[in-house]
Amino acid sequence: MTTKIQTREIEYTAADGTRLIGYFAAPSTAEPVAGVLVAPEWWGRNEYTEQRARELAEHGYAAFAIDMYGDKNVTTSAAQANEWMMQTFQAPDTIVTRASAGLATLAAQTEVNADKLAAIGFCYGGKVILDLARSGAELKAVVTFHANLSAQVPAQAGQVKAEILVLHGELDSMVSLDDVAHFREEMYAAQVPHEVIVFEDAKHGFSNPQADERAKANGVDLGYNAEAERQGLEAMYELLQRRLAE
Repeated sequence: MTTKIQTREIEYTAADGTRLIGYFAAPSTAEPVAGVLVAPEWWGRNEYTEQRARELAEHGYAAFAIDMYGDKNVTTSAAQANEWMMQTFQAPDTIVTRASAGLATLAAQTEVNADKLAAIGFCYGGKVILDLARSGAELKAVVTFHANLSAQVPAQAGQVKAEILVLHGELDSMVSLDDVAHFREEMYAAQVPHEVIVFEDAKHGFSNPQADERAKANGVDLGYNAEAERQGLEAMYELLQRRLAE
């Protein structure tokens, strides 16, 4: 039986004054449920991100796909995506400020149990939620897919409240296995519970069925891998179920 869900767009404003438009999806239930923030790839808050939010709702979670660029800007151009992404790196607090606004908006929805929050992110969105977790956000779990693992501010002991799961492609040419090793060192140093799963024969973007098309159109090294996507989502839902049921 398919879970009946409801969806809506929500406009909110970051502390830096940026007007943001997120996409909310939740099961149609009487009681509040756990909430999951969904941070997009560098393409922006597009249909793929919304699809992931709907899937989470079908699994019983309230999900909020956040807007990191403002005015729901999206693109299929890697050059434009890179320009918008780099703009969020210019000020050191932009990423956390905008992600925090999204988390607060998610927590404020009547369908959401604000004591049970998690976050997932894809590519650039993986960095977004990792930096959010590093900032001390009230998250029980964080899951990244082919994420940029670099830290705006490295995790500090006692600061990160989430258990972290990193899903990475062995053939990812944008985020190397050395980068993964450095991330692990950061997590161990900060005593953060974490797991890294590396999928064989998987490239950057492995979870997105449009990755091959985007790679061809933009001359970037992306690739969809259905088995890595399946295993990654399975691991994600296992962690969410365990951490958000507590």
